[in-house]
Amino acid sequence: MLNPHQLRLLRELSRRGTIAAVAKALAYSPSAVSQQLSLLERTTGTALFAREGRRIALTPTGARLVAHAEVILAHLEAAEAELSAHRGPKAPLRAGFSPSAARALAAPVFAALRTSHPGLALWVREIDPADAGHAVRSGGLDVALVHTYEGFAHPPEPGLATEHLFSEPMLFAAPVDTVGPGTTGDPVRDHAAAPWILPAEDTLCHAVVTRLGASSGVRAESWHRVDDYDTTLRLVAAGAGVAVVPASAATAPPPGVRLTPLPLARHSHLATRAGATEHPSARAFAGALREVREDAGGT
Repeated sequence: MLNPHQLRLLRELSRRGTIAAVAKALAYSPSAVSQQLSLLERTTGTALFAREGRRIALTPTGARLVAHAEVILAHLEAAEAELSAHRGPKAPLRAGFSPSAARALAAPVFAALRTSHPGLALWVREIDPADAGHAVRSGGLDVALVHTYEGFAHPPEPGLATEHLFSEPMLFAAPVDTVGPGTTGDPVRDHAAAPWILPAEDTLCHAVVTRLGASSGVRAESWHRVDDYDTTLRLVAAGAGVAVVPASAATAPPPGVRLTPLPLARHSHLATRAGATEHPSARAFAGALREVREDAGGT
């Protein structure tokens, strides 16, 4: 009989490519992961994976088993959610936020849940949005706040379910003593010669900003690499360059910063494991997030 735990390990192997990466993600020893996957092969009586240099690739049979595993694990999550509906939200709820979202939302969401669901303990973890989906799927987090951007393709991630929570405009931040908006009607083009304060490379935020610049015929580049929006805005105020920030990160910008709306929106979503969307803890978390955003005048 197939073991759900072993199926979860195989699924993670299909995503991460090495035993060591699976072990690190799930907090097991590499030897324990290897033993369980070998046992799964013996149980199925067929080869599920093969080494390709330092990485491990799934065989066609292994890939088909992963597809079945996605369905099986989603059904197990749905069964747990249905059973939990009779118990209500359970503690703890491990929630992932990007650093900027944590700064704006974590404390008020914690307070809202303490009032509405006093038995639900929220554990907050700051995490890079690029890693949030992996952490939820592998069980390191129960829920996470993740972001997408209008105009960017975001293919669904196997093993995850997402629910739209709210949207916000992106803003162009520039020092007040530079050329003002309205020269061309495009603040990016108006500041074509300015240096940029960019998010770290190999992140979705970096790709969004550089593509935004390219759409205006501007090459967004600089030595500045900053992921904290408060630091970004202080650098803009000091004249270090221009930047793109979400509206929620610029509610109280430092003096010396001009903010101009861009034709670009960031959409925030609740990410859960597939099948777990209706878990009462996830519903409580989503409700608290919406309540906090409404109180702050967001959409």
